[in-house]
Amino acid sequence: MNEPQPKYSLVLETPAASPEDTHRHYTNKLAVETDVSDVRYDMLHGLNEFTLIDVRSRKAYGECRIPGAMNLPSGEIDEKTTASLPKDRVIVVYCWGPACNGGTKGAARLSGLGFRVKEMLGGIEYWRREGNPVEGALGEEATLVG
Repeated sequence: MNEPQPKYSLVLETPAASPEDTHRHYTNKLAVETDVSDVRYDMLHGLNEFTLIDVRSRKAYGECRIPGAMNLPSGEIDEKTTASLPKDRVIVVYCWGPACNGGTKGAARLSGLGFRVKEMLGGIEYWRREGNPVEGALGEEATLVG
């Protein structure tokens, strides 16, 4: 009789972390990320404990943005451009969407300047996909990608 050949697991090739290490990993991840629905929930309930920053270009921001967001393109973040931002508030940054790393770059630059920052996963693309309001010259007609 032919016995089945052992199969190699790509999932288990690297052993799973301990529950403690896994908990620490995901807690740390949540400390630096948020998502569209959490941002919208806070906005709807008047929980304005964070500053929302769109790190896309001025053009993209002018065409379509989340209401209440300020614009600070990620490549322009430095001590001078952030001088008026309060360091006692968390900053939430967003970019185009999952394929854009502008939010990550903005968060890195801001945290390097001493700000507490979270990146909004999904960016304006998922903000719009979830049916949330936008403002700007083109609003809903603006492109979903940069």
